[in-house]
Amino acid sequence: MPTMQAATYRRVGGPEVVQIERLPIPTPGAHEVLVRVHASTVSVADHRARSRDIPKGLRLLSSFALGVFRPRTPVLGMDAAGVVSAVGEKVTRFQPGDEIIAMLGGKFGGHAEYALIPEDGAITAKPASMTFDEAVTLVFGGITARGFLNQVTIKPGDTVLVNGASGAVGTAMVQLAKQLGADVTGVCSAANAELVTSLGADRVIDYTTVDFLAEGTTYDVVVDCVGNAGFDRAAASVKPGGALLLVICDLTGLLLASTRSRRSGKLVTANVGPYKAEDLGFLVELAESGQYRAVIDGTYELGDIVSAHRYVDTGRKRGNVVLRLPA
Repeated sequence: MPTMQAATYRRVGGPEVVQIERLPIPTPGAHEVLVRVHASTVSVADHRARSRDIPKGLRLLSSFALGVFRPRTPVLGMDAAGVVSAVGEKVTRFQPGDEIIAMLGGKFGGHAEYALIPEDGAITAKPASMTFDEAVTLVFGGITARGFLNQVTIKPGDTVLVNGASGAVGTAMVQLAKQLGADVTGVCSAANAELVTSLGADRVIDYTTVDFLAEGTTYDVVVDCVGNAGFDRAAASVKPGGALLLVICDLTGLLLASTRSRRSGKLVTANVGPYKAEDLGFLVELAESGQYRAVIDGTYELGDIVSAHRYVDTGRKRGNVVLRLPA
């Protein structure tokens, strides 16, 4: 049986629990696409799954998805950029040789030489102008930012604040909000101010010296990519009829989002919505037209996967940490 290299974790713990194994190459079902993965990213989602560093109240729920006693899915990686290797008998949208990017979501699987993706999943043609390393950075942060922004209407001149503007989702959110014509404020450390400004932020707040929630400034949309600007703290910073987008939140924030929306008259949501191929296609169009930039903090080879996890665990990554699969 043909095999492939994959980074796996068989127990919960620190970066050292991740190791390289050989696994059988999967066979595509009738409606599936088999992709030879060239690049993926090591994201905060991989960190949370591997370490079970989960927002308050969500650990039990996440255990049912991730595995109670041992990892349900040993291969992490929520995104992939690569080349279609084989397709199922009923697949019509793709053929071997197509270069694609895809969001695998909670099924993971991107940290392996081959990955299976449903034809009707979040998969689309890779930007021809980008390398695989660059193209994969559109996926995790980009599709997450796009999913949240799909739920609001941003007009030219509207004000958007992005808390955690230098991470994978934050750098995507800044670029997408600016593309919509918003006046964007990014919250990050002083060390990342130049990066966030280069992505389109009109103003940058250094969170180490200024509490943006205590300034008294209000915004049409506040996006929390960190998890420390929930409704209780941030609602007063959202204009009447505005929106609070909780990319990261705890169980209380998740359960009370709809109630708080009704009572406050402000949209409060922690739901990114379904991952869609159309959203990836939108990001590809922006990238091809020069309106969306790949943000790469560092690139690691598969054999250096432990070091990649160790770096992501610091919480200091800028944009994306790319994992390159063997050619």
